[in-house]
Amino acid sequence: MLTVIVTFVFINKSMPATYSKKDKLKSKKLIEQLFVDGKSVSAFPLRLVFMPTVFDDGVLVKTGVSVSKRNFKTAVDRNRIKRLMRESYRLNKAIYFNNITTHYAFMILYIGKDIPTLTQVETRMNHLFEKFLKVVSENKTEK
Repeated sequence: MLTVIVTFVFINKSMPATYSKKDKLKSKKLIEQLFVDGKSVSAFPLRLVFMPTVFDDGVLVKTGVSVSKRNFKTAVDRNRIKRLMRESYRLNKAIYFNNITTHYAFMILYIGKDIPTLTQVETRMNHLFEKFLKVVSENKTEK
């Protein structure tokens, strides 16, 4: 008896699952303004600082990731966590940010003390994005 398993993968053309250079938050002025004027949501061990803004290059969301040098002394550990966070963001951004129309600047911070696995980062990233969408929808309904 032959069993066939078929998996369908739907790729969204409007927001591909990439994390290219134009998607990265690089502007020092914008990063400083983000920490001064931005709002935040947390899903331990991640914190998302966000701010609505306007980009000239047509990208809806620009994202940066950061890991504290205080909690992780070696660059190898910091880079590993940042790599996991970028991969988790890349895999999930099309699911959560496909229907937004406002431009946002994001900074995702790792505030935990232990080195996580990809599955841990991915589940917490999903909770973080759900909280973000909830906060944004509450703000839109108040206006």
